[in-house]
Amino acid sequence: MSQPSNFKRFVEVGRVVLLRSGPSAGKIAVIAEIIDHNRAIIDGPLTDVPRQAFPYKHLVLTPIHLTKLPRGAGTGVIRKQLEAEAVLTKWSNSSWAKKRAAIEARRSLNDFGRFSIMLEKRRRRDVVRKSVKKTKA
Repeated sequence: MSQPSNFKRFVEVGRVVLLRSGPSAGKIAVIAEIIDHNRAIIDGPLTDVPRQAFPYKHLVLTPIHLTKLPRGAGTGVIRKQLEAEAVLTKWSNSSWAKKRAAIEARRSLNDFGRFSIMLEKRRRRDVVRKSVKKTKA
């Protein structure tokens, strides 16, 4: 008898993936077909990712996957499934996507933006310190 696996994210047709490299890096796509142990055909009609063969080492598997997606499905079928299951909404509401957006927003700040954040952190730290001191006293 085999032990139950804790691993939940498998390379499978319909799995939503995050691209780590290439011109579409940071966008999500769907595995449409598995080519071999190293590559899969991905397609992202709603995120402007063209249908292409992509190596697994440049993909990150997400916990989201499309149910009932047939093997080798065309772009139109994938588009309809993505819209029906509201995958882009699920992705944008996930903590993973929110963290990526926050990091990207931080990277795009100028010097004044970073300075403002420093002042806000200082204010928050002072409020916390004063309230802790008050509760200890």
